[in-house]
Amino acid sequence: MRLTVFWERMAEHFGAGYAETFARDHVMSELGGRTVDEALADGWAAKDVWRVVCQVMDVPGERR
Repeated sequence: MRLTVFWERMAEHFGAGYAETFARDHVMSELGGRTVDEALADGWAAKDVWRVVCQVMDVPGERR
């Protein structure tokens, strides 16, 4: 998954403004105690981060 697609999906699910806030502030144990931004900066693949977001936030199947 390209990073641009990742951010498009984040914006579609959370809304453009909240997607950035969520990515910056929401720490998830499934990401090793990281935020989305930290996980991406640490080299996690965007598709793996998106899978975690989908799992944790109950993203509907049609948006995954």
